[in-house]
Amino acid sequence: MKDYFNTAYPSIDLLRKKAKSRLPKFAFEYVDGGCNNEIGLRRNTDDIRKLELIPYYLRDYKDVSLKTTLFGETYDAPFGVSPVGLQGLIWPQAPEILAKAAFDHNVPFVLSTVSTASIETIAEITEGKMWFQLYHPVDDAITDDLLARCKVAGVKTLVLLSDVPTFAYRPKEIKNGLAMPPKMTAENMLQIMLSPEWALETLIKGKPEFKSLTKYMSGSMNMHHLALFMDKTFNGRLSEDKVRKLRDKWDGNLVLKGLSTVEDAKKAIEIGLDGIIVSNHGGRQLDAGPSTISKGIEILNACKGQTTIMMDSGIREGSDVACTLAAGMDFTFMGRSFMYSVGALGQNGGYHAMNMLKKQLQQVMEQVCCEKPQDLPNHLAQIKNLW
Repeated sequence: MKDYFNTAYPSIDLLRKKAKSRLPKFAFEYVDGGCNNEIGLRRNTDDIRKLELIPYYLRDYKDVSLKTTLFGETYDAPFGVSPVGLQGLIWPQAPEILAKAAFDHNVPFVLSTVSTASIETIAEITEGKMWFQLYHPVDDAITDDLLARCKVAGVKTLVLLSDVPTFAYRPKEIKNGLAMPPKMTAENMLQIMLSPEWALETLIKGKPEFKSLTKYMSGSMNMHHLALFMDKTFNGRLSEDKVRKLRDKWDGNLVLKGLSTVEDAKKAIEIGLDGIIVSNHGGRQLDAGPSTISKGIEILNACKGQTTIMMDSGIREGSDVACTLAAGMDFTFMGRSFMYSVGALGQNGGYHAMNMLKKQLQQVMEQVCCEKPQDLPNHLAQIKNLW
């Protein structure tokens, strides 16, 4: 199972097309879409692909190794699985599927606070090697309890989300009834009927729920009351003071995700965070914002060597991973790529994506004659005036 690779789907684009044909439209558009006019979503990937790698064909080099050390842990590839909310909507038990694949391939899996599997379930699957992304609660008691649960589960790396100070304006989700409060329309019911595999699997496994948050909810909630609970319980708006308090509370690795400016990166370093993830929430929050790679390079130029600098948003294929690492990033994460694969292939999707992305990245490194991911910056072509 670990080595599963489906030759019918050797690219993320093919997996995306298969997932689109297999899932209800509202579920596919939830994971596929961005905010407003989706300009930022496209810009993220387009800008990564403006980067060029230089091959050195007469350079003697040894075999390629994808192994990468991060926070003292050696992983088998320089990429991990980004946190994605409501994963079970895309495919039942998607977080469990991806966590198992990530664990077996020895790469990080990051569980979102608003995913559809609990901290305890994913910790059991990964033997405590998961990361946890905290969507900042308003109530300190809930924050403290979530942190306590993470510690008991063995979580060593906490990812603090910074780029959701407000609910995004996503036209597709509004039209499909996935805005707050959600609704189920006749059109959505028809979409479910036209997606029998998804419908049957959902019927067997049960409707998606925010499993890590169940204990904080007052009994059974309909969709309207769930929306009110989420709005009341979470406040994505951060401040230096809030981050400092979490730094004091959490004695493991603390990473701030969602930064796009040198100013914020320097503040994170000054506060004492162990790492940052340059991200714009996959183009789902600010359509008019800059691409992750363009601002990420600015942050690297100002802060490289002062903290661990990682990136997600816009990275799709193994070649994108190579270019992002060549720009100087220490590590990369992908969300949609793995979700497309699970949407397309179900239980096999996690393993297929892992193997495909590794094959793609290894081929690029072999082609440019690069032994290890840390050497990829030596292969980066001129980047001035790209954006």
